[in-house]
Amino acid sequence: MLSTDVMTKLESMIQQVAQDQGCELYDIEFAGVGGRRTLRIYIDRPEGVGIADCSSVSRGLSELLDVDDPIEGAYDLEVSTPGIERVLRKPWHFQRVIGKKIQTRLLKPLEAYGVQNKKFSVMKQVSETLAAADEEGIEFRLEEEVAKIPFSAIDRAKVLFETEAKGEKKTEKKKKKK
Repeated sequence: MLSTDVMTKLESMIQQVAQDQGCELYDIEFAGVGGRRTLRIYIDRPEGVGIADCSSVSRGLSELLDVDDPIEGAYDLEVSTPGIERVLRKPWHFQRVIGKKIQTRLLKPLEAYGVQNKKFSVMKQVSETLAAADEEGIEFRLEEEVAKIPFSAIDRAKVLFETEAKGEKKTEKKKKKK
């Protein structure tokens, strides 16, 4: 685990390099122990990120880290896109996916957050469309109830990739023609 000071310095360095390449820093992850440690940088931009973007950010960051590396010891550097089923950690991550289906694992069942409906109240994992998100937390609409969940109650969350069922596109096209 890296100290808060090291993470703050890294974040600043990475943000600058990503912005210079027309991207934004989505997330930072530092994992592993001993000689198998990895610094993973996730970058994004509205039109998507390609291999060339990841390479450019990786090269720029490597050059910067060669001069002023706040991390002691050896580690591998990886630069990647957050992917389709991206992890959601920060309020702005959630705000960008309002209206999309996400999977959220909670620390306590939904009844701890005011949900009365027995169908949902015992659930600790929710896979629903995100109705709202602000700086405090998120909201799901569960039939006639609204579940307001603070960020402090979320163990893990990610976007769920949904594919259209077979025949769904054809049905939509037929409806549009009418």
